[in-house]
Amino acid sequence: MCLKAILSLYSTIELFVNRLDSVESVLPYEYTVFDFCSENTMKRPSENLGQVLFGERIEPSPYKEDKNIRWASRWDYILESMPHTNIQWFSIMNSLVIVLFLSGMVAMIMLRTLHKDIARYNQMDSVEDAQEEFGWKLVHGDVFRPPRKGMLLSVFLGSGTQIFIMTFVTLFFACLGFLSPANRGALMTCAVVLWVLLGTPAGYVAARLYKSFGGEKWKTNVLLTALLCPGVVFADFFVMNLILWGEGSSAAMPFGTLVAILALWFCISVPLTFIGAYFGFKKAGIEHPVRTNQIPRQIPEQSFYTKPFPGIIMGGILPFGCIFIQLFFILNSIWSHQMYYMFGFLFLVFIILVITCSEATILLCYFHLCAEDYHWQWRSFLTSGFTAVYFLVYAIHYFFSKLQITGLASTILYFGYTMIMALIFFLFTGTIGFFACFWFVTKIYSVVKVD
Repeated sequence: MCLKAILSLYSTIELFVNRLDSVESVLPYEYTVFDFCSENTMKRPSENLGQVLFGERIEPSPYKEDKNIRWASRWDYILESMPHTNIQWFSIMNSLVIVLFLSGMVAMIMLRTLHKDIARYNQMDSVEDAQEEFGWKLVHGDVFRPPRKGMLLSVFLGSGTQIFIMTFVTLFFACLGFLSPANRGALMTCAVVLWVLLGTPAGYVAARLYKSFGGEKWKTNVLLTALLCPGVVFADFFVMNLILWGEGSSAAMPFGTLVAILALWFCISVPLTFIGAYFGFKKAGIEHPVRTNQIPRQIPEQSFYTKPFPGIIMGGILPFGCIFIQLFFILNSIWSHQMYYMFGFLFLVFIILVITCSEATILLCYFHLCAEDYHWQWRSFLTSGFTAVYFLVYAIHYFFSKLQITGLASTILYFGYTMIMALIFFLFTGTIGFFACFWFVTKIYSVVKVD
């Protein structure tokens, strides 16, 4: 009786088909746009927000039975096409080697060099040594001087905090299995909803830092936090959507969905950003362990390796080295129609990336402070944020070496969406580097005796 009931359930299984695309184009089309079998009597299923954003239009199709494939083996052809996990473990081991190397360097600085510096500086104060200060203590009166363009930096850090929390929660849920690849669009839907709801941390962080930088234009700060970075992403996405509309692609977002996203942005995210900014400005500014001098100290001539641009370029290499193998599989899942299901590996790489960005930026920050260059705020943000430039270069290499895309519309779409990903990655990694350096600088100057 049970077997008969199961067979009756199998006989009523509905078969659906999704978009059609090609290796020569990133423009997806609906299944029924060509002369294939279509079933007009069946009701079309509703899609979630993630499916609409990716153009995953689901169409009903007549059920076709293949007697050569057993029910228990129906997924084998998909699993066999997946890349093996050996390369994933190689990627993890490669990243761990980099992390161990950086951790050893940071530990050596923190436990030996920095400890000796602090002991020497404090001993000089205790015996009232008349010798002139040297090293990173020499800039204690300027290290917390507000940076130039502090408004823009605080806005970037607020948006970066929003992206960081969104990425962490999304990957954590995916790692636990709540966002299965079989549920199309679930990952994107979760990310968009989280971004909308995380306006409060963005507004709070941007307002608190801007107040610590001595800023007074709080209205401009709140508006830029709520509108600048999301506005750039939306403008890019809207242009890409116009191209999809013009090409008649199924990935073109309907006008109603576009209005719904704008409503989520302006009716939920923006008010939450204002609430976070209110509490951020209401709270007292961040207290620094040392006072800032009224007259800025002149920065001595720097060597080539301690100049800002070479340090920023070098700082992004190691974080990118931790993720480039995983990045290949992610780009394959987006552009080469391969299913991505290894979220456990991705979450581990995410943690390694956070550690690597933090340690690489702290190392370079220490070297620059020893060279008496106290402009660390923007440099720490750009050092780890430069990883996004390497990501962009790799995406260009991937386009020319792995894809067979032809046509102007597909090329514009590829690079348009790549620029969105690069901007998000820039804010994400830059925020990690800044807060790591902020903790480091606050820590070392809080344990040194300063007159």
